[in-house]
Amino acid sequence: MDDFPGDITHFPPLITPFRLREREDAFATALKGAAGAGDDYKGAGSLFYVGRFELIEFAIVLEPEEPLRLARKIFYAGMNAVADALAVLSPPEKSVQFRYPGALYFDGALVGGARLGVPAGADENAPPEWLVFGAMVRAGGTRDSDAGMGPEITTLDDEGFDAWNPAEFTASFARNFLVGVDSWTERGMREIGPNYLARLEKGKGETRRGIDENGDLLVHEAGREGARRISLVDGISRAEWFDPLLNEPRG
Repeated sequence: MDDFPGDITHFPPLITPFRLREREDAFATALKGAAGAGDDYKGAGSLFYVGRFELIEFAIVLEPEEPLRLARKIFYAGMNAVADALAVLSPPEKSVQFRYPGALYFDGALVGGARLGVPAGADENAPPEWLVFGAMVRAGGTRDSDAGMGPEITTLDDEGFDAWNPAEFTASFARNFLVGVDSWTERGMREIGPNYLARLEKGKGETRRGIDENGDLLVHEAGREGARRISLVDGISRAEWFDPLLNEPRG
């Protein structure tokens, strides 16, 4: 792991960036740092990122003050921040879409996703010692390439995004995320929730969506009494967009 002073000017205050070597794992490194002791400990605002030509990957350490059952909703602020960073580079006619809870799509094709790390055995009713929000975006390559990517998988290059840079993209995420944290502190989910739901793909028959106090998605459907509940905890734990064997978005 390299502390990379040359990148610090690109990052906002309260963020301490660490540039990792090309094949290091930002999410695993953030988890290790959050749970570490002494010189190995990396506290709130520590942001790890990897510079790879085909994949943007980063993870940030958080130390929330709310009980875990409430603090987990910061995941939505992280998703919004990734989408806002993508919007800066996106062609004007394209927009990012979420598939609940953490997958990122363009034109119906998977481009990346986000995860949330939680201490093992953490008490739902007490503030966790730490959380780690991490994301990946498939950046280089094209569909139907020798790598075998089909029409259900895409990349920033394939979608015609402006030139991207891992450090600058991660810094853009950090700026947007801090705005989300400020909003969370002042207004709770009143802005974060609607911004997330506006990008969430809509299923057939859905009339209204909301986010419950514990972060679960509440879906109202035509002809159905009451809301259908979709668990945030289960969705994050499955992370269906992620291939754990390759440590990258599936496909």
